[in-house]
Amino acid sequence: MSDALDRMMERSDELWENSILPSLGEFIEIKALSPLFEPDWKSLGELDATIDLFCGWLDKQEISGMSYEKHTIEGKSPVLLVTIEGNGPGEVVFYSHLDKQPSKPELWSEGLHPLKPVRNDPWLYGRGSIDDGYGGYLCVTSVRLLQESGITHPKCTFLIETCEESGSFDLPPYLDLLSEDLGDPDMIVVMDSGGPDYDHIWMTEALRGLVSGTLSVKVSHEGIHSGNSGGSIPSSFRIARTLLDRVEDSETGRILIPEMYVDVDPDLKEKADSLASVVGNSIWEQFPTVDSLTPVADSVSEMILGMNWLPSLCVIGADGMPPVQVAGNVLRTNTDLKLSFRIPPGVDADSLEPIIKRTLEADPPYGAEVTFTLDSSANGFDAPPLEGAVKAAIHEASMHLSGLPPLATWIGGTIPFMAMMQGRYPEAKFLCTGPSGPGNNAHGPDEKLHIPSAKRLTAVLSSTIAAISS
Repeated sequence: MSDALDRMMERSDELWENSILPSLGEFIEIKALSPLFEPDWKSLGELDATIDLFCGWLDKQEISGMSYEKHTIEGKSPVLLVTIEGNGPGEVVFYSHLDKQPSKPELWSEGLHPLKPVRNDPWLYGRGSIDDGYGGYLCVTSVRLLQESGITHPKCTFLIETCEESGSFDLPPYLDLLSEDLGDPDMIVVMDSGGPDYDHIWMTEALRGLVSGTLSVKVSHEGIHSGNSGGSIPSSFRIARTLLDRVEDSETGRILIPEMYVDVDPDLKEKADSLASVVGNSIWEQFPTVDSLTPVADSVSEMILGMNWLPSLCVIGADGMPPVQVAGNVLRTNTDLKLSFRIPPGVDADSLEPIIKRTLEADPPYGAEVTFTLDSSANGFDAPPLEGAVKAAIHEASMHLSGLPPLATWIGGTIPFMAMMQGRYPEAKFLCTGPSGPGNNAHGPDEKLHIPSAKRLTAVLSSTIAAISS
């Protein structure tokens, strides 16, 4: 297999340079905001444009047995289903997405822009480059490499959605609609992940879930001069701060809702210690923090557990507050805060909405108008390690192409599709991977794809797919 791996790696490099990167650059130029961030997505047509672009690329791939169809349910963002008939036993379903997070161009470095593809080796910069525009290209190309090498492969079905960054709330009806097309997969491959470095092939065994919503606090119907109101009318911000203390200890960051926790057993702690020994302090150094900042955790192992197996809260947005430069001496009418709770695998996201709502809304301070409105939720994911021929194939390919064994990791982020598919196909193998790594800045400024890792992963995935038919 080593000669075949060398050929596929060489071909992967050629296809990325001559075919994938040019098309991925065009994808970056499409804003394609996820429906949660762009209510007018349908009339704008940008989500459809990403699918049309990808289909145009598919038409040039010369892959035998391939067909595709865009599916649209009224009021739902579109989904693309691509099928490559197999010449060997087995079925594999691949998943990726084409919708994007919002950007603030003014935060990007000089010469960079979220909608401008910039190649600065080893990186390709642009919104959606690593999250997750590359996914469909990489997966389809991995099958093309097998066909060109004359290696038997299973039936391959590619599900590409346009609502992932919104929590995939449009996806469940498509899974029902396309259940027959998705078949009975032996393995489900998800390209939206990575690991703590760019040296290893990383396999994600666990992902956290997500519950997000808006906490709104209103105290008046119009702004009031702060000289008149200060000291008599309570500030909506102070009330919001008090309410947040009900769900999070502001001194430690510990979440105060017991239902958001799972037991962290000795096995998880041992795995965290093992990961810490590989990545060391790089897991902290990857973050662009101010020089004086210190971690919440006392050790790398505790940081890894905290990022993956403990709940956390981030306030990711606010309304009701004018920019600092134009803020007048006015007691504001309201403070709205967008809350994002990350929850460990095993916690039922749906069950948390009434708990959070009750905790925040009950007995509001000073009788203020307080509401919590959920906008998205998703369960986490926890899968057993890969075994058998698939595990052996990944190990052999990784050792040959990088000289290092593949490693398992956890990712604190959320991929709603994983839990959905695990519920539908509990016996399937799951491979969640990708070329994501330190400094890729998915969702943030200067988002970028590590090109050499993507090229290598394409060849490793080819070998892994072939193992299903072995």
